[in-house]
Amino acid sequence: MEILNVVVGWLWGAPAIILLFSVGLLYAVKTRFLQFRKLGYILKKTGGAIFQKSSGHGTLSPFQAAATAISGSVGTGNMAGVAAAIVSGGPGAVFWMWIIALLGMLTKLVECTLAVFFREKDDKGNFYGGPMFYMVKGISPKWKPIAVFFAITIITGGLGTAAFLQPYTIAESLKNMFGIPAWISVTVAAVGTGMVILGGFKSIGRFCEKMGTFMCVIYIAAGLTCLALNFRNIPAAFGLIFNHAFSSFQPVAGGAFGIAVTKAMKFGAARGTFSNEAGAGSSPMVHSTATTDHPFKQGMWGAFEVFVDTICVCSMTALVILTSGIDIWGSGLTGINLTMAAFESALGTNGIYLVGLSLCLFAFSSMCGWEFEYETSIVYLFGNKHIKLWRLLWLVPSFLALLQTHESVWAVVDLCSGLWVLPNVTALLCLSGAFMVIYKDYEDKYFNKTKPLGGKIEYNGNYFDCSAELTNQQALDEIKK
Repeated sequence: MEILNVVVGWLWGAPAIILLFSVGLLYAVKTRFLQFRKLGYILKKTGGAIFQKSSGHGTLSPFQAAATAISGSVGTGNMAGVAAAIVSGGPGAVFWMWIIALLGMLTKLVECTLAVFFREKDDKGNFYGGPMFYMVKGISPKWKPIAVFFAITIITGGLGTAAFLQPYTIAESLKNMFGIPAWISVTVAAVGTGMVILGGFKSIGRFCEKMGTFMCVIYIAAGLTCLALNFRNIPAAFGLIFNHAFSSFQPVAGGAFGIAVTKAMKFGAARGTFSNEAGAGSSPMVHSTATTDHPFKQGMWGAFEVFVDTICVCSMTALVILTSGIDIWGSGLTGINLTMAAFESALGTNGIYLVGLSLCLFAFSSMCGWEFEYETSIVYLFGNKHIKLWRLLWLVPSFLALLQTHESVWAVVDLCSGLWVLPNVTALLCLSGAFMVIYKDYEDKYFNKTKPLGGKIEYNGNYFDCSAELTNQQALDEIKK
């Protein structure tokens, strides 16, 4: 634990925070703050177009890809992680979580766009993409060792977070609510996950499409009810967030920031990135399988994912906790127990069960959805032979989670997410030219309407065929007629 805490403290000190802010600001400046200028357009073309079919090539529909990515990212980080951030970093951590998310919307849009552009298709017709592919194909073959390292961290990190943390959380929740032995909960979760993932990407996509929507609706409805009952405390909650985000600038050795602000930034960035995975490079692997006729179109689903995950779900959790009237620093509660206590204060015993049910659904969907990233990395390193055996390996860490403590589990989470961020964000800083070529093509076609649909986008010897755009336009013309 001491070694883990030292490494995590370094990862989520200056390196990760500076890189995350740098890449977010770089693309914000180059696109003239696209995530703010075109927020309405992005939401309209994603959440507002859920039931529309897309032309082009791919394995999953755009919404299935986004739902799978959301299912993989919306999990314990949104409930237990937010509570842990508030306890460890103070209410100001919520503010820095928002900042990371607002910049992260554009960061993930960039990641997903690049993942689709540089993706590859195997001999079975399955699409694979992600940071490993755009590092080597977009920057240089010399990045191959870094790409291999990243794939290894995704495999070990996925096994350490989604396959390890999520069943741990399910077991703890059901044990506290109903006294169910942990080994029973873990076994059921592992068997259920196996039934979903052994069917491959399409099976995972169909499952997450339904489960992701269902679980978000339940949790958001419960959170809105709590806030409606405690609406008088909402202004004070926002006051706590902003006051603690910038207060207590006590001098510390070797730095200008105060202890409180530094902790708020650290835990806000760490938990925010773990929750929405912007900059981590994991979700783009899912988005790279989407059926689309232009890379930027799927990139917008990445921005939508961060908006739902952090701006909606994480903010909901934070405000419910801060409006509950619970003495956060003196209660001794942390993690999911604090979140449950906050919901219980507004909804009574039903609040505990609603949080418990939501948590189990979130955790289970994360176990299923994150296998996508794990399998993509396996295929990148070892090919698609024996893939079912690799899928079975995904279920093993569930049982190892029975032996762990709350502190050790979250230390593993912070370590893994830090190892993803550093190589991926560095690659994104090098690929701004590639993204701007793709974005300029979309801007000229759809925003400025100075360029005809179709054709190819080319960069560094790679190209994406956009000819399917013409099919979409022809269909629209027929409807108008």
